[in-house]
Amino acid sequence: QVQLVESGGGLVQPGGSLTLSCVVSGRIAAIATMAWYRQAPGQERELVADVTSDGSTRYGNSGKDRFIIAMDKGRKTMNLQMNSVKPEDTGTYQCYAEVVQADIIPYWSEYWGRGTQVTVIS
Repeated sequence: QVQLVESGGGLVQPGGSLTLSCVVSGRIAAIATMAWYRQAPGQERELVADVTSDGSTRYGNSGKDRFIIAMDKGRKTMNLQMNSVKPEDTGTYQCYAEVVQADIIPYWSEYWGRGTQVTVIS
């Protein structure tokens, strides 16, 4: 069974840095895409950043020029380095992954982590 396990959330002061990690566990053939989404109370979920298997990255406006997303395919891990954090970065961050699994033939499946809380507070 495939699971996504997030870690690294917690309290951080404005202007500080935080690194979130997401590890893919279970039997997979390959990772196609991984992404970080976040959601604040009363707001809709938004894309923070994503990264594809070929290394292409994309950032939402909120994290542009402040965050760095990277995937380590060997460790099946995705990290989000959050720099110069702001109070509006507060929210629940969820890991997303689209993976390739093999049965008779390869097929794609998508998974979500349970989420990790990031709170930016003085």
